[in-house]
Amino acid sequence: MVGLAIVFGTRPADPHEATPTAAAPQGWTYPFSCCSGYDCREVKDTAIIEGARGYEIRLTGELIPMTDPKVKPSPDGRFHHCTQAGAADGKTICLFVPPRGF
Repeated sequence: MVGLAIVFGTRPADPHEATPTAAAPQGWTYPFSCCSGYDCREVKDTAIIEGARGYEIRLTGELIPMTDPKVKPSPDGRFHHCTQAGAADGKTICLFVPPRGF
């Protein structure tokens, strides 16, 4: 199996890693301060509402100001949400946000 991974250049994602994308073809690793192996996941753009007051998590209604240290730039240009116990409706630990246009 290891030989196949070397030949094809792919491997399963580690629990601390985001799935590879066109913007980050090698994937990227969630910081340990945000993820204990199951807390983080990519979420659809529609799961987060970006507004003047910050980022609203639609599922929970949680509002995170843009200046909050939980907000981090997303290396792959997609939203990623890290929550307590990895629950979709859990309190936010980190929110990775894509860069926005000018």
